[in-house]
Amino acid sequence: MQITPPYLMFLGDVPDQLAAKTAQGIVDWRPEWCVGQIRLPGCKADLRLPDMSIADAAAQGVKTLIVGVANAGGVLPDHWTDVIVAALNAGMDVASGLHTRLGSKPAIAETAARTGRSLFDVRHTDQSFATGKGHKRPGLRLLTVGTDCSVGKKYTALALEKDMRARGLDADFRATGQTGVFISGRGVAIDAVVADFISGAVEWISPDAAPTHWDLIEGQGSLYHPSFAGVSLGLLHGAQPDAVVICHEPTRTTMRGVKTPLPSIAEVIDLTLRCGRLTNPAIRAVGISVNTQALDEAAARTLLADLSTAHGLPATDPIRFGVASIVDRLLLEFPLPATVGA
Repeated sequence: MQITPPYLMFLGDVPDQLAAKTAQGIVDWRPEWCVGQIRLPGCKADLRLPDMSIADAAAQGVKTLIVGVANAGGVLPDHWTDVIVAALNAGMDVASGLHTRLGSKPAIAETAARTGRSLFDVRHTDQSFATGKGHKRPGLRLLTVGTDCSVGKKYTALALEKDMRARGLDADFRATGQTGVFISGRGVAIDAVVADFISGAVEWISPDAAPTHWDLIEGQGSLYHPSFAGVSLGLLHGAQPDAVVICHEPTRTTMRGVKTPLPSIAEVIDLTLRCGRLTNPAIRAVGISVNTQALDEAAARTLLADLSTAHGLPATDPIRFGVASIVDRLLLEFPLPATVGA
């Protein structure tokens, strides 16, 4: 897919900021591509970009409208169609990370055909995948896992890539969700892959590599989430990680979208390592990543120190405090030749 910036971010009428996490992720990691946002009445999300009409965005040279939302089931509501049709008529392409294909809406499909504009369904791929084999692959792999969905697995993997590359290490972010694909320009939305082929798809996006190369694989869902555990397990087996970082949001008591109690970090570490040993008996935890946005700095530092002591692992907020401590631990656990990263 060749999705052309600059972008106008469409947020619809989502009920909270987290529902706009696809758009927020693109803004956070590719701000130079994002010109403005368009919202419907009742929208509770704000990217702190200029609010624009379709006409305003076209005058600013926007090339693509991004449907930047994530909702249960990946549904494209009918009442969003008019905005998408207007964007197509204004000469923009449209890209979406939802499960519902843009072209499944007759008005959108007909307008795209008439105007010659492109529709990009990032969550869907024409690539065929084999079933996972679990054979040991050369190279090193780290997977971010979570106590819940939407706790910072993507941001942690991207922050690790940035820090490791700054140190001269050979590291690549591997996207497994629609937002990550938008940010990196490559990857597979794993939750749209047929269940039998999830682990094979992850093997495909993280193939054989040099012995000192790190693939930093974006996690999805949680092994404890009743809605998404199947995806999380297939991803864990296909990633075959040497290392995992546990991601956590400390203010939640139940998992997002359900009434299931939030598991403890210790429970997630234990289950992840037990399940992960199927494809990598040497799997180990190397850090804890905590989204402390809801805490003041003093409370955040206290929490991170307590978690580090309790679990014997570096604990940090990758956005607030960086991931240097986790990279340090990674290099201690997996020492590289002296010439690498020098």
